[in-house]
Amino acid sequence: MNPMIKWIGGATAALVLALGGATLASGWMAGNSVEAAPSIEEAVPADEGMMSDADAAGTEQTEFVSEEVVQAVPEPKPDPKDERFVIKRVLPITGPIKYGEWHWDDEGIADGPLVMTVDLKARVISVFKGGYEIGAAAVLLGTDAHPTPLGTFPIRYKMRHNVSEKYNNAPMPYSMFLTSDGVALHGAEVENGFASHGCVGMPDGFAAKVFAVAKKGDKVIITDGKTIGMGDSII
Repeated sequence: MNPMIKWIGGATAALVLALGGATLASGWMAGNSVEAAPSIEEAVPADEGMMSDADAAGTEQTEFVSEEVVQAVPEPKPDPKDERFVIKRVLPITGPIKYGEWHWDDEGIADGPLVMTVDLKARVISVFKGGYEIGAAAVLLGTDAHPTPLGTFPIRYKMRHNVSEKYNNAPMPYSMFLTSDGVALHGAEVENGFASHGCVGMPDGFAAKVFAVAKKGDKVIITDGKTIGMGDSII
């Protein structure tokens, strides 16, 4: 046989066998048919009455619930105290200060800002240096007709020898003026039954001590019934 004819014949035989196998398989499948699996829609009947709008539309919806969130706001911190004006010592005085009585002790007290407090109800002046009380005395105050003003006043100017031209040249030694209309701290006879025309009258010896340490700009705080103690800020 011609070799070329032999090679072609072999290939043709292989092709015939392959086609024959496919034909047999097709015939077997036709004789043994298998029922196709139902779809999901056919397998599980749907109850349309129980379907939500989202299910009926074939979409899924997620409901988001907004909850109120309250963020705590921290309390504002108070301004830090200026230690120069925090009371660190009060003079050891027993009982109320009587008219004409005064106390002074600045020994060993370091330099610091000077602040004076006058309380109308207590009728007492206190002198603080760097937060340490160095002096205290009973004082004369004004009347209803000529009241001593309330508030914080810087010392405007000082006069060692002074008399009141407004009130018959009354002596006002060691004057330290607080207002433009003449209210001042000054020396006076501090006795029961006496009063001033709005000024703060101090015993002369005490007034001399205050005059020596006070300077222009030092603050005098005049209150009516206010109390302060250790650890409190004067201003």
